[in-house]
Parts: sequence; C-alpha cells; structure tokens
Amino acid sequence: MSIGHYENFPVASILLPQHMRRAVMAIYRFARSADDLADEGDATPEQRLAALNDFRYQLDLIASHQALNQSLFVKLGATIAKHRLSMQPFYDLLSAFAQDVTVQRYETTAELYDYCRRSANPVGRLLLQLYQADTEQNRQWADKICTALQLVNFWQDVAIDLKKDRLYIPLADMRAFQVHVWEVQEGYSGSRWQKLMRYQIGRTRAMLIAGRPLGAALGGRMGYELRVMVEGGLRILEKLEQCDIEVFQHRPTLNKRDWCVMLWRALKK
Repeated sequence: MSIGHYENFPVASILLPQHMRRAVMAIYRFARSADDLADEGDATPEQRLAALNDFRYQLDLIASHQALNQSLFVKLGATIAKHRLSMQPFYDLLSAFAQDVTVQRYETTAELYDYCRRSANPVGRLLLQLYQADTEQNRQWADKICTALQLVNFWQDVAIDLKKDRLYIPLADMRAFQVHVWEVQEGYSGSRWQKLMRYQIGRTRAMLIAGRPLGAALGGRMGYELRVMVEGGLRILEKLEQCDIEVFQHRPTLNKRDWCVMLWRALKK
C-alpha cells in the first residue's frame, strides 16, 4: 500500500511490528482519503477545497477533544491520543493537498521542496513519533528520505502528472537546461531533457543517501523497513537512468526481481 497511490511509500508492511500496523493504517487512510479528494473524480476545484476544509474541521475536533462521528476520524483520533502524536503534521498534509488543487507549476527548487516539506515529510515525522525515535537528528534524516521519495515519484510520473496539467520540475531548472514546457507536454525526450533529468536524479539520489543513516539509528525491523524504502527509491532512479528517462512511453516500476535486489541491498547496509 502507499500514500498517494505510490508504491515508493510502503505502509504497514509485514516488516513493521504488529502493534504498530493499526496506527500506521489510520495515518495512511487519512492521507490517502485526503489525497483522493484533491486528485480523484470529477469534482470542481471549489468542491475539492471545500472537502479538504471539512477534513481540517475534523482535525480541529480531534485537537479540541470533541466528539467525532466519522469512522475515519474516530480511528485517527484514537491513534493520535494513544500515541500522543502531534497535530501539525496532519494539518501540513492537508495544506499540501489543497496546494495540489491550486498550483500546477513550481518556479524554483525551494518552492518545490517547501511543498515536499508538507506533502511527504509529515509522514516520516509521524512514524518517528510512533517509533518513539523523534530526535532532531532523526527528523533531519527522515525529512531527506521523505522529500527524496516524493521527488522520485515526480520524476517517475511526469507523464501522469501532465495529464492533470501538473509539472513538478522547477521551471528555473528547465530554463537552465533549455527545455520548454511545451516540449515536455509533447513528450520530448532528447538530450536536453536527459541532461535536465539526470541533474534532478543526481540531487535526489544524494538526498536519499544522506538520509540513509536513519536505518541504522532506528535498528531492528523498523530500521530494515526504512532501508528497504531507501533502496526502493534508489532502484527507481536506476531504472529511470537505464531507460534514458523515457517516461512518456514507459513508467518505471518495481518488479519481483527489483524487490529481491532491494531486500538484499538493505541487508548489507
């Protein structure tokens, strides 16, 4: 399972201790449901934002310890109370999902990373709280991993996002590599595109590697789960490079052989 339909965010896998899976599932269902409100179906932007505002109101009820009557939020509220989770990561997720409704382009890397700070990093921070490993150093490592995995999704899904008129490649980088938006919309995959995307892939890989020490810091099954996630992101980047970032005809995905490679590499780290 995954946040936002992406296999790069494995959730509640068999590697996690059983007593944590219910809590992780409550977080996943909240994020998945909110993400679907922003992305799926035929609702208008106004309807999507209104639905997300209702989610925000439900979070307000949880924060003020008021009665809830929707199963999704009853379970989420119980999870938050039991594990003493912070409320801000949930509000940050909603902020990012609402931004997906209204923003289709990012001018700079800083703008894109700020989006990732709210769309991906909250998941890692909540998991650290569940693991009782919420230290400043661990948060820094987790933020790098979560942002990088979000970026992996973007590079993997350029063609899919364009169908929604979204493009997550910073426009400033596109200009630097002389790649035009209209070329990407028409499926251009020539040398300028490859140089642009290899640049993005290189930064993303460095970020994943920089966050990798978190696996050793967590240790045990939780650390191994984290190392597998990192190896999954790195494997997708490898496959993107192997196909010369030709994402308009083929979306790189993880198959059984890839999972064997990832599991083996994670064991060696």
